[in-house]
Amino acid sequence: MASVFHKLVLRVLVLCCLFSCVPQCANAHPLKICKFDQIYQLGDSISDTGNLIQEVPIGAATAFARLPYGETFFKNATGRCSNGLLMIDYIAMAAGLPFLPPYKNLDAADFEHGVNFAVTGSTALPSKVLADQHIYSPVTTSSLNVQLDWMFNYFTSICRNSRAYDNNQCLKHLNDFAKYHNEELKEAIHTLKQEKPNAVIVYGDYYNAYQFLLRVATSQGFERERACCGTGGKYNFNMTRMCGGEGVEVCSDPERHMSWDGVHLTQQGYKIMAAWLVKNIFPHLLCHF
Repeated sequence: MASVFHKLVLRVLVLCCLFSCVPQCANAHPLKICKFDQIYQLGDSISDTGNLIQEVPIGAATAFARLPYGETFFKNATGRCSNGLLMIDYIAMAAGLPFLPPYKNLDAADFEHGVNFAVTGSTALPSKVLADQHIYSPVTTSSLNVQLDWMFNYFTSICRNSRAYDNNQCLKHLNDFAKYHNEELKEAIHTLKQEKPNAVIVYGDYYNAYQFLLRVATSQGFERERACCGTGGKYNFNMTRMCGGEGVEVCSDPERHMSWDGVHLTQQGYKIMAAWLVKNIFPHLLCHF
């Protein structure tokens, strides 16, 4: 088991996108030199490739289980909270791997090249901790600790079988909190590197990838503010009439919009962010083997 585990550490990329360019990079395979065999994804709606819609009782009834979600790439809803591909899809492509199957789709999935444990609406803190503070998730209780349990149980099973408001009109205090979180995360990664010298641990800077997208949106021909799918107001967004609801219209040019539904990005937005992340992560992966 030890040898299998060490191979896993050396050849597996684990991405956690709960915290939260060069566009052509995501079209090639810049990470293929790293020879990753599998990718394992933890996260929420920016990473979920179909777990929430498998959850009972609410999943199949959510808007993410039907069109217009998925209309651009898949021509059908897959559970991705966008019109098409997500960042994790482009990262898998960059590594020369297939799209990650959702963990909840156990019967139909091929997990040879990794698994996606991310669930839309999940939280970093356990659901019980939040419930004690009278904070409840309206869609799922599959928080980060649950996803980690899934992943560790999965690893155990395969180890038994070796085959197996600022300038961008954002809320400043929330951005400041995100920056604080990122600094703490970097410090934690530094500590982990010291504790696990045989593992390559890198920081995927989602915050700055998004800031980059905001800066270049105009030059890339994006509509920065209005969501493609939505209704009402300056941002084409209404919490009571969201994308997928009756009578909510979808734009004819999602490739020119940054926001898909007022919460999540379009496929094109995720493509640019993924390319920025790949470009910035690659030098730290030490892919010399």
